[in-house]
Amino acid sequence: MSTDLREPCRRIELRHADITTLSVDVVVNAANPSLLGGGGVDGAIHRVAGPDLLAECRTLGGCEPGDAKVTAGYDLPARYVIHAVGPIYRDGRHGEPRLLASAVQRALARAAEVGARTVAMPAISCGVYGYPADAAAEVTLDAAIEQLAKTPAIERLIFAFLDERVQRAFERAYGRRCDADA
Repeated sequence: MSTDLREPCRRIELRHADITTLSVDVVVNAANPSLLGGGGVDGAIHRVAGPDLLAECRTLGGCEPGDAKVTAGYDLPARYVIHAVGPIYRDGRHGEPRLLASAVQRALARAAEVGARTVAMPAISCGVYGYPADAAAEVTLDAAIEQLAKTPAIERLIFAFLDERVQRAFERAYGRRCDADA
């Protein structure tokens, strides 16, 4: 591994945690294109943030897969929510890796735009969107490392997991990507 990738890797933390309880500048929401709430992480973030989040999301006009939009954090312990829309997984041959990488990178770029130093992110597209955890972990971590190399202001990126199987997939991918020359 080249030495330029070690530094971004040091800013990544993998944690078993409820993302809605983390005191960070930005929480990334694994949103659907409507931005109006849903199940899983999206529903949990909307429930904890309160009705003002939904009201603001209604003004945004939705969001395309691969993109991300910013709202206030309302009743969350985070100042902002960045709603990143990942792809629905079909078979991996319909642009899913590109869209997932784009969603991760756009979310981190938006976090830098609002001055975030700490960001918590779930495993985008790994829930009801059906992205296989091992494949998503590789794409997500590669995209995050690439974007963190461009955004030194983000000091800590916490990937928060409730699903231990998904967390293990990310731990394996992190080991391959970040621990190879450590």
